[in-house]
Amino acid sequence: MIKQVLFGILGGALVLTAGILIGHYGIAKSDGSREKDLDESLVHKFLSEVDNIQIEQNLRELTKVPHMATTAGDEQTVQLMLKRWQDPDSGLDQAWREEYLVYLSFPDPTKPNKVTVVNATADVLYTAREKEKVYTEDQKDPEVVQPYAAYSPPGEPKGKLVYANQGKPDDYKLLNETVDLRGTIAITRYGGAGRADKAINAAPYGVVGVLVYTDPLDINDGLMSDASETYPHSWYMPPSGVERGSFNTRYGDMLTPYLAAKEETYRIPVENITGIPPIPIQPIGFEDAEKLICELGGTEAPVGWRGAFKCTYNFGGPGFKPTSAFKDSDVKLAIFNTAGTKNSSNVMGVIRGSEEPDRYVIYGNHRDSWVHGAIDPSSGTSVMLELTRVLGRMVKKGTWRPRRSIIFGSWGAEEFGLIGSAEYAEQYFAKLSERTVAYINVDIAVFANATLRASGMPSLQNVIFKAAKQVDAPGLGATSVYDNWIRYANRTSSAHGPVPRVGYLTGAGSDYAAFVHYLGIPSMDISYTYDRSKTNARIYPAYHTAYDTFDYASKFIDPGFTSHQAIARTAGNVLIRLADSLLLPLNCSDYAESLEDYLDTAVTLYQTQMQAWKISMEPLKRAVASFRSAATHLDQVIRSSDPANETPLKVRRINDQLMLLDRAFLDPLAFPDKHAYRHVIWAPSSAGKPTFPGLADAFANAETTGQAGDWAKVHYHLSVLSQAIEGAAHTLVDVI
Repeated sequence: MIKQVLFGILGGALVLTAGILIGHYGIAKSDGSREKDLDESLVHKFLSEVDNIQIEQNLRELTKVPHMATTAGDEQTVQLMLKRWQDPDSGLDQAWREEYLVYLSFPDPTKPNKVTVVNATADVLYTAREKEKVYTEDQKDPEVVQPYAAYSPPGEPKGKLVYANQGKPDDYKLLNETVDLRGTIAITRYGGAGRADKAINAAPYGVVGVLVYTDPLDINDGLMSDASETYPHSWYMPPSGVERGSFNTRYGDMLTPYLAAKEETYRIPVENITGIPPIPIQPIGFEDAEKLICELGGTEAPVGWRGAFKCTYNFGGPGFKPTSAFKDSDVKLAIFNTAGTKNSSNVMGVIRGSEEPDRYVIYGNHRDSWVHGAIDPSSGTSVMLELTRVLGRMVKKGTWRPRRSIIFGSWGAEEFGLIGSAEYAEQYFAKLSERTVAYINVDIAVFANATLRASGMPSLQNVIFKAAKQVDAPGLGATSVYDNWIRYANRTSSAHGPVPRVGYLTGAGSDYAAFVHYLGIPSMDISYTYDRSKTNARIYPAYHTAYDTFDYASKFIDPGFTSHQAIARTAGNVLIRLADSLLLPLNCSDYAESLEDYLDTAVTLYQTQMQAWKISMEPLKRAVASFRSAATHLDQVIRSSDPANETPLKVRRINDQLMLLDRAFLDPLAFPDKHAYRHVIWAPSSAGKPTFPGLADAFANAETTGQAGDWAKVHYHLSVLSQAIEGAAHTLVDVI
């Protein structure tokens, strides 16, 4: 009897407990209590406290010495980040370093790389500069690395010189129709093809070495004189300036693909590395390039190959003109680069979330540079340090803590191939895939001081717009960053009318790559940039040179650092909204609009020929329509909800649908020839068409070859795409 009573009491207690839980979580609240949502007054407080002078001081500190990855200067920046993020008054909840053993390439400091013109008796007729010209004390620093091509193999090739424009496949094909390229040295200019591709594309034609330079037409609007036109008188690259860089086509550590590069991790043999130059390659300044190109003989190059030099751009005979002082001479490269594994550090910091600590908003930028790196990357790091100072102080004072956790990443070895961020993504793949809301990348925070530039997943467009509307554009009174931006870059949205143009993250230009392409996390990259109607510069002219210094940044890029301040305010505003809004400010209908734009382009370009091969585009059309319907439905659910009064489980469910949308577009088998590219919407494409990348590349190849097997690949990519979009649509509906 006693046992029955006890069981009865226990059963009643369980029923009562279940009833309480159901009442609390299963129905909308009716007691007047509300979930805490974003506090707009806190956003305004943040905006008011972001200080341009603090950013200036940060940049001055970060650029005291060169800080190439794994060097002593890099370690100084590691210690600076840790000191700031562990500050008791304005630091983060926790900060630490995360080390990886990664494969890097350096020049030999005891045996500098050389480029010379030599005659038949090995006399040296001309020697290219080994180091850039000194204009300020910064260039005198002994840690300024000689210009070199990271991952170029060593070697001492010699041959007749030819000019190969930008080193694209079509450039070498055209050149080879006129000149026998076997045994030659090709000189190419930056742009058009990736750095490594200039050598990779050359090797099949028998080219034995490659030079690369920046033509003044592409970077300086044709200006060339350091007496009055270039740095130190303006922002333009001086004649001896050389763009260093990583000459590889893949991102992440090359010896540990898909694995985090820890000390005991399996490594592939060095000889199995792909995507690096098969022949020696070396960058030089345009003053040396002019000397070589203007002496070339042979046929005159096409108009599109010509740059700013005041001479005829010829293919080369191969070799120099009969009238040249270099006639019958060869160009010789002596490259002594070495490669090996070195310890590289990420510096990580976190502000723990109060309500959803297992949901992460990640904000990152790399820390390493080629030399002093004032703009790339320290403009972004100086902004990140100011964000963490302001937010950290709020946390330490107890006036604020975000709903979700914020992770800050100061990535190492980005310049060698986005290594720090890629290794982080590989090490924490499962956790990041399941828990990350969004990634914000601010690398080069300020290219120049004209307008905002942003790229990202379409779902992030609206929150970027909202943040930009709340920030004053520097030097324009009451004009907002948004209103200024729309003047420079705009488009007409079918849903919103005229809006600023937000680009897509289709390549691997910065640390967003692993988050977009490998993890499928909503990501964005933002900066202030220049007025493209006033310059043809493909990037800020001191990029990757010894002239990217505090002096350069403070005089020519952003005097007063107010554009840095505007980026800090805009990016920080987005960060707070993603971390603190009850419902995530992500919009799947904007995603639908982008898919519809891609579909319209694909139908216009491909449908007729695909029909001729009996390949129907109807599955893709149905998938995009299904996605639009599902997105509209989820929008209606969100609009009809009162998040502050909804059950936590309903809010969490909607947020998970928004957060995980991009994961539905991942297909690990879609691009077998592209390392770590799994996102079928935003992968890079060589076709150059604003549409679905796999379909565009497959179609371009099939159109060229006409082979049935290649048209079958078009059908395959169409199916991959259609099913991925249909699958993504299903994630936006309520139930199966």
